[in-house]
Amino acid sequence: MTVTVGPLRPDDRVRWDALFTGYLEFYKTSLPATTYERNWQAFAADDTMHALGARLDGRLVGITHFLTHADTWGDDVCYLEDLFTDPDVRGRGVARALIESVAGWASDRGCATLYWHTHETNATARLLYDKVAENRGFIRYQRAL
Repeated sequence: MTVTVGPLRPDDRVRWDALFTGYLEFYKTSLPATTYERNWQAFAADDTMHALGARLDGRLVGITHFLTHADTWGDDVCYLEDLFTDPDVRGRGVARALIESVAGWASDRGCATLYWHTHETNATARLLYDKVAENRGFIRYQRAL
């Protein structure tokens, strides 16, 4: 089976909802339906927030959400905010294909860097991340506003 990656299509909405819910459940959180709708509309506009889907045999099995922003150290950068694959297809190259697709997208638009975060306990994902990127050792601090 070959992984193909491309933009989300209007008929992906139900499947995207399920995958995004799976992602949020992994991080033990949830979001209101209004946030799902806002995100879906933003991905359709493809202006400030972007999304790609990975397919195996035509079935949507992985998603990624990302955005670009200015960087005081140089050219714009791309932040890969969310990445999730169906548990039943893990180990088949879906996550790697999504990362590589975002990297290509960002490079084509002149971004200097692609970066993302994951929880330190996400050992399975970190096995891949350590192969495709460099852990620079930064610790994230967050403050709710």
